[in-house]
Amino acid sequence: MAEDLILIVVVATALAFDFTNGFHDTGNATAASIATGALRPRVAVGLSACLNVVGAFLSLEVAKTIASGIVDAGAITLTIVFAGLLGAILWNLLTWLLGLPSSSSHALIGGMVGATLAGLGASAVNGTAIIQKIVIPAVLAPVIAGTVAVLAVRTASRIVRRAGREGAEGSFRRGQIASASLISLAHGTNDAQKTMGIITLALVANGTIGEDAGVPPWVVVSAALAIGAGTYMGGWRIIRTMGTRLTDIVPHQGFGSDTSAATVILTSSHFGFPLSTTHVASGAILGSGVGERKHVRWAIAGRMAVAWAITLPAAGLVAALMYAMAAGIGGNAGVVIVGVLAAAVSGGIWLLSRRDRVHAGNVVETGPPPPIAVVAPDDEAPEGPAVAGAA
Repeated sequence: MAEDLILIVVVATALAFDFTNGFHDTGNATAASIATGALRPRVAVGLSACLNVVGAFLSLEVAKTIASGIVDAGAITLTIVFAGLLGAILWNLLTWLLGLPSSSSHALIGGMVGATLAGLGASAVNGTAIIQKIVIPAVLAPVIAGTVAVLAVRTASRIVRRAGREGAEGSFRRGQIASASLISLAHGTNDAQKTMGIITLALVANGTIGEDAGVPPWVVVSAALAIGAGTYMGGWRIIRTMGTRLTDIVPHQGFGSDTSAATVILTSSHFGFPLSTTHVASGAILGSGVGERKHVRWAIAGRMAVAWAITLPAAGLVAALMYAMAAGIGGNAGVVIVGVLAAAVSGGIWLLSRRDRVHAGNVVETGPPPPIAVVAPDDEAPEGPAVAGAA
């Protein structure tokens, strides 16, 4: 009975991570369309939430990779899974507070690897799979997406010049609705599956299902709904960074960026690569700025790159610490105490975010970004109702 209770806690924590994954990565699909005015902020996140849910049902290849390809599923314990999830959640919340579009995928994988190393040692981690399916795609994905975006935007620019800017930009603005929708669909196909894989891993660790049982249908449904709910909350802090602070975006540029990102994400999902949709979308936005020959704010891009580089080890370190504390206390008490501590830290991060609220009413800012902070106070922004977990 006690093990079943811990399993319920772990599954709930996995769905909580899925929720943070949703609002942390909302900007991947919505930032460009919101920045150009193709979609109003609330409409954009609502549409994205629905399509994230639909996308979660399209494939299970990424879920299989997470469930069995990264760590030894047969040796994993529920405490390890729990600690890994806490590491990922805390890193997601910290980078959200800073407005940094880091990778939720890498936070999750880093958390699982860190907790596994702390609990079982290096023999339980599939280093080759991590290099081949995580590290190499992480390096190549933003470069590929950015290159594709450069070509797409330059092609779109020629169309605008020949057809006349006003009419062509209106068409591209409408086209952005379709391209942003495609990213949301792709995001659900890729990211929701990661939580499915983790829950499946927990079920295997508990002996509820066998290693070859596959992903149960109720896991697919619950993960899809959790990421959809998180997406609807709107990760406004990160949407602001991606939509207005990397480069200035016009409709044909946003269309080229979104289409490029969606193509790369869907391709990776087909082959079972748990790709970072954040890396892809950010690389595509930067590539669109280069392709349009606009000013790209490389200082902010550099801070993002640093966050990308340290996400795996940072989430892993936090997860290892969580596991060490739980194991040191021992038993169910260790899991409960560590869970309460993580909840307190998460609450503290949320309270800090109240000091500089970003919401649907002030997510699109005008003028140059602040020179130092990634997210700075917006004294002139209109006040609006707080959005739980998103402002």
